[in-house]
Amino acid sequence: MKYYIIAGEASGDLHGSNLMKALQEEDSAADFRMWGGDLMEAVGGTLVKHYRDLAFMGFVEVVKNIRTILNNFKICKSDVIKYQPDVLVLIDYPGFNLRIAKWAKQKGIKVFYYISPQIWAWNSRRVHSIKRTIDKMFVILPFEKDFYKKYDCEVEFVGHPLLDVVDNRPVNDGFRNENNLSEKPIIALLPGSRKQEITRMLEGMLSVVNDFPSYQFVIAGAPSMPLSFYNNIIQHIDNQEINIISNKTYDLLQHSVAALVTSGTATLETALFNVPQVVCYNGSPISYQIAKRLINVKYISLVNLIVDHEIVTELIQKDFNSTNLKLELEKLLDAQKVQPVLDGYLLLKEKLGNSGASQKAARKMFGELQKYKS
Repeated sequence: MKYYIIAGEASGDLHGSNLMKALQEEDSAADFRMWGGDLMEAVGGTLVKHYRDLAFMGFVEVVKNIRTILNNFKICKSDVIKYQPDVLVLIDYPGFNLRIAKWAKQKGIKVFYYISPQIWAWNSRRVHSIKRTIDKMFVILPFEKDFYKKYDCEVEFVGHPLLDVVDNRPVNDGFRNENNLSEKPIIALLPGSRKQEITRMLEGMLSVVNDFPSYQFVIAGAPSMPLSFYNNIIQHIDNQEINIISNKTYDLLQHSVAALVTSGTATLETALFNVPQVVCYNGSPISYQIAKRLINVKYISLVNLIVDHEIVTELIQKDFNSTNLKLELEKLLDAQKVQPVLDGYLLLKEKLGNSGASQKAARKMFGELQKYKS
């Protein structure tokens, strides 16, 4: 079978690569053409566009880059037609993927969606478009099946693929030596993967480093960002123990005692590694005001959303400041005060279900395609 896969972010690249590996196990003739990243490219096939050229954060940034975005649509449509895939597999990235899905349906191309857009958080009316344009939706969060059922839309819950990624990952005992880190306990800083959000988040996170002299702070560098980009931000900080380690976020989390994390998939990854965290978010004022009026959920972190309870503290906009960061980080470093967070992580893992999401999704996708072919 020929699979055209579109992932527009670092998390999509990770899950897309694992899905591709699982599809290869199910389908010995699997052929891939994709928009994604280094991980997907390493599995095999042809990478058409890298996600670093696709990630525009917030309403203002989208408007400023509208010409590039429209050109990407044009390139994608032309390339899909030329490739003639058996199925278009879309991974999250809804602003782009839902529009491509509508076009693909009109062209008679089968469309699978893996990792549902977060329409339960805002603009739930999109579910009607999904019913019309998506042939099969594969969801990874336990409450999503019930959400879609309210709209008479059947979806497949396959479990969360991060469970496999974390459970199957060996501990890198040489991590500190390999990266010239001291023996001080590590506090990880995860400012995001896109240029706009890193610029907005990292300086605020760094504002507390001198309040914790017994710890070292290590920045999780995004694979698509050069070290010079981070160095330009940290050069004004008077602290010699700030390190940047790119493309090794999971190794970093395995060796960290706490973390400051930009909202997104990273909050869930941090929780699955059992690292206490403060969730941070600071969008542009215009983007935040628009989002606040549209979003329908109580929390911004996946950890709190899945459990439907505040397990981790969320510092948003004006609350994201050095005073609050210091206070919350002190709590995480206190063995007694941090215990409710760790207990909450256990409940989170129970709700996420069993492992094997990538394999389940691949098996169901290939089975569906065989039905269409017969």
